[in-house]
Amino acid sequence: MELHISIAAEELFRIGSFPVTNALLTGVVGLILTVTILWYVASKVKKGSYNRFVGLVQWVFEGLLKQIDDIVPDKRLGRKIAPLAITIFFFVLLNYWLSVIPGLDTIRIHGVPLLRSLTADLNFTLGLAIITVVTVQIYAIRHLGVLGNAGRYLRNPLKDPVGAFEGVLELIGEVSRGTALALRLFGNAFAGEVLLVVIAVLTSYFASVVLPFFMAFELFIGFIQAYVFFVLTLIFTALAVAHGDHLPDHSPALAKQPLKQE
Repeated sequence: MELHISIAAEELFRIGSFPVTNALLTGVVGLILTVTILWYVASKVKKGSYNRFVGLVQWVFEGLLKQIDDIVPDKRLGRKIAPLAITIFFFVLLNYWLSVIPGLDTIRIHGVPLLRSLTADLNFTLGLAIITVVTVQIYAIRHLGVLGNAGRYLRNPLKDPVGAFEGVLELIGEVSRGTALALRLFGNAFAGEVLLVVIAVLTSYFASVVLPFFMAFELFIGFIQAYVFFVLTLIFTALAVAHGDHLPDHSPALAKQPLKQE
């Protein structure tokens, strides 16, 4: 088997003028799997019919809900962000795991590998990061208002030079957070695929003995990456909506009020 490594997703065929890449094709499979699994589990739970697989998925789902309640202080906000965050977790997890399928680089069309994880495509990870950042801004605007959210970044440099500098850093931080989300997921997924291909080439006839250990490791890494993306989505949302809760109020009216004894 030849060693074939490409950072960019490669085109398999075209539908009209639309190019279909190997990452897009695998991503469609991942989307179908995600929707099918979650629909199957939801239908079984509604009917009260359980098995080990349903119990496992439900256990993971309940664990994610608990994490949401622990990270996001407002439970109503937590329930609103839960569908996006949990869907991202399962979608990223299944697409990452698809890169661990045996025969990753052996099935080719016109010399192009047929299988490539969607998470190993920078276009997808950037898109997912943009969706996350935009969603965080939407919830921040709902919680703080348009002017309140803008006040996180734009402050009068003459009256509050330190605050203005903090606003610039906060704005840079928003961009860097999204970039870090995209590059972290892409880097780990791409490196995992390269690792499996290199190990398969180096071990040759012993690949069937050696590869399972590295595949199990990549399955674990996939879970960690999906969980990290999920948690960071919650943390960014919690930080955005909690911004106004910690601003000190120096008004004289509040200063004259006596402290309540508990």
